[in-house]
Amino acid sequence: QVHLVESGGGSVQAGGSLRLSCVGSESIYSVCMAWFRQAPGQEREGVALIYYASGHTYYADSVKGRFTISQDKAKNTMYLQMSALKPEDTAMYYCAAAAFCDNTWSTGANFGFWGQGTQVTVSP
Repeated sequence: QVHLVESGGGSVQAGGSLRLSCVGSESIYSVCMAWFRQAPGQEREGVALIYYASGHTYYADSVKGRFTISQDKAKNTMYLQMSALKPEDTAMYYCAAAAFCDNTWSTGANFGFWGQGTQVTVSP
């Protein structure tokens, strides 16, 4: 069964760091993988994208310079290193996989596989 499992969320103070992990079954490590987040009452936001083959990455403006997406193909694992965290980073974070990505990736519409989410809470 195809699935993604996130881990690494937690509670930190502003300025702190967390590293999220997303382990996937080998068959779903698709063309592109991404991290999304959604805070209560807000729309889902694409945070970071990585192309599986090339390793090219893209980031939302809100996290550029603070978050780093990476992958370990041997472990079928994707990571999101989050530094200089802010209270506005508080959200449920999801990893997702897609067979096709373009410049609309941040909407999440092309992503057919999603993890269950891991909560990140940043206190002032």
